Amino acid sequence: MSDEDHPLAPPAAPARYVLFDVDGTLVDALDNQRRVWHTWAAGHGLDPDAVYRTALRTRPLETFAEVAPDLDPGACLAELHALEDEDVRTGEYGAYEGAAGLLRALPAGSWALVTSNYEHRVRGRFARTGLPAPGLVVDAAAVEEGKPSPVPYLRAASLLGTEPAHCLVVEDAPSGITAGLRAGMTVWAVNTPEPPEGGAHRHYRTLGEAAPAIAAFIAGGTPR
Repeated sequence: MSDEDHPLAPPAAPARYVLFDVDGTLVDALDNQRRVWHTWAAGHGLDPDAVYRTALRTRPLETFAEVAPDLDPGACLAELHALEDEDVRTGEYGAYEGAAGLLRALPAGSWALVTSNYEHRVRGRFARTGLPAPGLVVDAAAVEEGKPSPVPYLRAASLLGTEPAHCLVVEDAPSGITAGLRAGMTVWAVNTPEPPEGGAHRHYRTLGEAAPAIAAFIAGGTPR
């Protein structure tokens, strides 16, 4: 029997992956972040609202350099970390509606977290809110450049052994949207009433609204 009698099957489509931001996307911790930064700022006689606005667009060390250049950044960071760790233990927050069901429905190994927070805090919040434990977390300690740099998302793709074109980024903030786009990934925005700045490929007002399309993306049926 010749090879022509056994035509080769078409190659399988490459696996797809979802890379989730955490705060504001899966976990509703925005009020917690605001309280932590307000507490830190008040302790140093700074305008809490002004400090928080800066913190929303910069990493902590960059925030300290901008709002308190005369303070020791290492001491500031240690103080902030203590406040954040205490919030993980005692703060009130929850998962966004649909987050737990979506993560449980996705195939094992098909999703990861890319966050500007630290892994131990993320896992602590996931445990307290009942979200499934993540397999891979790319956190602030894993990269030298944070969002809006594409480095965190590119790092996640590399660790998953995939190409950026096979990844969907789910974000709520302009800096994360920009990071995903710069990484060459599909980017969808969630949990905002209007499309945030950055130019995401799609916008959903809630994570729950996006969940069917996210599942379809993983299954290979939903383009950008």
